[in-house]
Amino acid sequence: MLIPYPMNPHILIIEDEREIAELVELSLARAHFTARIAPTAEQARQLLAREHFDLLLLDVGLPDTDGFELLKTLRPQHPQPVIMLTAQDEETDRILGLELGADDYIGKPFSPRELVARVKAVLRRTQTQPAAEAESAPVWHDDAPAYCIRHQGRELPLTQGEYRLLRTLLHRPGRVFSREELLTAMFGGNRPSDPHTINTHIRALRHKLRAAGIADEHIRTHHGLGYSFNET
Repeated sequence: MLIPYPMNPHILIIEDEREIAELVELSLARAHFTARIAPTAEQARQLLAREHFDLLLLDVGLPDTDGFELLKTLRPQHPQPVIMLTAQDEETDRILGLELGADDYIGKPFSPRELVARVKAVLRRTQTQPAAEAESAPVWHDDAPAYCIRHQGRELPLTQGEYRLLRTLLHRPGRVFSREELLTAMFGGNRPSDPHTINTHIRALRHKLRAAGIADEHIRTHHGLGYSFNET
């Protein structure tokens, strides 16, 4: 038994071919996902700075930059899983995408049903844990469209910035995020210049976790490196 991925996952479709993008959007909607379309890399960056997405569908052949280059620049700041879309179904392209941090790869033309199945599989793989582990760990639920995180069914009283901070940590348990990465997750391109500003936000988040009866040790400090979320 697995803990399911977030309800109504929010997907960013980075694809310049309108017919393909709209077909993917419709297929995701039928699967009860919400989606936004960005036809260029620049529009994708703008949307990522304003909204929260559970997964990115990234086309390799964008008009303003190479999809691999965009993936390379996004990866340090955006931990969401990525599925590459491309007409170039060459082994070297698949390997390059995976080496740059992509979670899966699908060549065009593709079946909409297969794409949705791959999206679900990647979300399960990257955002779930075995039930045996969950029995001894808090149960968390991230409702991205509502900017809400629940612990054991109870909504946590978070600001939007605190929501972005906690969800970034929560979706990659055990990974150490630098202060700069966490500030970018909270504020996008308008992050404060002093990376130690994040310390204040971490203290506030820990205080809210304690007030909700949740052990604040879940957010672990790594001196000189940053912070991570740990189940125990």
